[in-house]
Amino acid sequence: MVKLEFEGPSRDTDSFDIALPPGIYEVDELPPPTDADYSFGSYHSKTEASGQMLHYTRAVEIKELSVPVSKMAELKKFYRMIAADERNTAVLKPAKAGK
Repeated sequence: MVKLEFEGPSRDTDSFDIALPPGIYEVDELPPPTDADYSFGSYHSKTEASGQMLHYTRAVEIKELSVPVSKMAELKKFYRMIAADERNTAVLKPAKAGK
């Protein structure tokens, strides 16, 4: 049986805090959270704003050591979704005077 083999199960997480300069910029739009769960892996990301801070978290988990050819379309979709999410951006706008 043909299948894709991973080196082993894994879980990678990232967490970033970005301070916005006070009085210069404010958040206009945030990317939507992304959640994907498959038998072979999962991906979750979220961007939040609080005051002058942007907080971004994401987690990628590979749960199965091998993925059969019958699930290759799902695996491609999984990695394309991650790539698209990684290109998302927060949109900032100039802060209103007096804030």
